[in-house]
Amino acid sequence: MPIIEVKGLSKTYRSGQVALQPIDLAIEKGEIFALLGPNGAGKTTLISIVCGTVTASGGAALIDGHDIGRDYKAARAMIGLVPQEIALDIFMTVWNTVRLSRGLFGRRADPAYLEQLLRDLSLWDKRDAKVIELSGGMKRRVMIAKALSHEPDILFLDEPTAGVDVGLRRDMWALVRKLQQKGTTIILTTHYIEEAEEMADRVGVIDKGRLLLVEEKAELMRKLGKRRLTLALQTPLDAIPPTLADWPLELENGGGKLVYSFDANADENGMPALIERLVKLDIGFTDLDTSRSSLEDIFVGLVEHRA
Repeated sequence: MPIIEVKGLSKTYRSGQVALQPIDLAIEKGEIFALLGPNGAGKTTLISIVCGTVTASGGAALIDGHDIGRDYKAARAMIGLVPQEIALDIFMTVWNTVRLSRGLFGRRADPAYLEQLLRDLSLWDKRDAKVIELSGGMKRRVMIAKALSHEPDILFLDEPTAGVDVGLRRDMWALVRKLQQKGTTIILTTHYIEEAEEMADRVGVIDKGRLLLVEEKAELMRKLGKRRLTLALQTPLDAIPPTLADWPLELENGGGKLVYSFDANADENGMPALIERLVKLDIGFTDLDTSRSSLEDIFVGLVEHRA
């Protein structure tokens, strides 16, 4: 059974704004799932409903079989949430913040676990400092520690590294890998698509409240990925010659580069035939390079295509 199961989940506000159209989604225990989408796509609304902080207009969200609406306490106890906005008692110390949060979830005191958690987030030296004394990056670290204080089975990270320093990003992703090794399920929303590309097992793309697709990351890139052949021309072109009009070609860098995009999985990619044609047309080139589409290219293409 999936650890998170969403069935026909939707949200319409009193103003009539449709934030989420009916969504079905299942997330397996121990996977890292990345939810990608532009601002206002519905990412935070979906996470907020699953975490029980926003009420759905329709459908259901189950956490390990517990309905987040009918059995909130059991479901919420399994979840750690790091929201976009920093929400902390600024006059409490770092240590007391995580200790209290653990107690609120009914977990037995475990100073050794909390110490290791703070060490993993480079917070141990700040354990006696009040939150108000910390920098923005350190406050973000405390938010993550607070979310993990009760050893949740599921961790939600809503835009966790937006505007944070490189050090925190590095520490946080090391912690995510460590948590996954221990069996924690991690759901993240991010604008840093390279992070999803590096970390995620599966990717969901959401736009205008609709879940456009859910796919294994590697399979998504295999199915939708393109490859590009870029030729650095000896002499820049003002336009694509009519004799090459039947090829999907573009000029870049002021006409100094000729770019051919093709299906990465096609049996015949057409590169030898294109190069042969260029030689016949006496269009010389000094260098060539091939590259594969990134997850960002795929994401942008999907959203623009379905806009």
